[in-house]
Amino acid sequence: MGPKELADGLIMYLGLVILLTFHEYGHAFAAWKCGDDTARLQGRVSLNPLVHLDPIGTVVLPLLMILLPGAGRFLVGWAKPVPVNTANLRNPDRDDVLITLAGPAMNLLLGILFLALTRVGLLLHSSNLVELCLKLSHLSLLLCFFNLLPIPPLDGSRVARVILQMSHDTYQHLSRYGFLILIVLLQVPAVMHLIGGVTHSTWTMIGQWFGIPLR
Repeated sequence: MGPKELADGLIMYLGLVILLTFHEYGHAFAAWKCGDDTARLQGRVSLNPLVHLDPIGTVVLPLLMILLPGAGRFLVGWAKPVPVNTANLRNPDRDDVLITLAGPAMNLLLGILFLALTRVGLLLHSSNLVELCLKLSHLSLLLCFFNLLPIPPLDGSRVARVILQMSHDTYQHLSRYGFLILIVLLQVPAVMHLIGGVTHSTWTMIGQWFGIPLR
């Protein structure tokens, strides 16, 4: 890996940290508004990246994907899960799903925002702004769909728990193996292609809203 590739990778890593921070902020804010102030009392309703950092999902895995040959084109990660006490929620199952989906929804909104900024960059003839915003918009959408996988600790697993009416004890038991299952799945080309395909299709569709031809 040359100096330019390394620099580009580290810039994208910083972008990933910012996107993960907004993702977890979305969860924490939604939980607070749904009646559970557990996350707020722990300082998680915050845009400070340090309060959301997860050693594996925010540091080790993303940096490995940047540094390992051929891995940097697919950059994903996660932050420290926001604590939610469903006993405090006004409608536990419904609110749990709303809180869970608030994170991916935040990434979807950021993906749209960065594509809007891409349009601004095109109008200003700023190639650097265009390139950065395109990469960040794609990464934000990738995080949105990656986190919808029904594997702990990802958000999709909590939605699946509610749909399947799984008990919290059973969910916690399965979560012990979540990281292992996730690492294995990330090695399966079909899974990577599915996430990448959905991300790219959504990216190009939103780009068309702003008159940005994407391929």
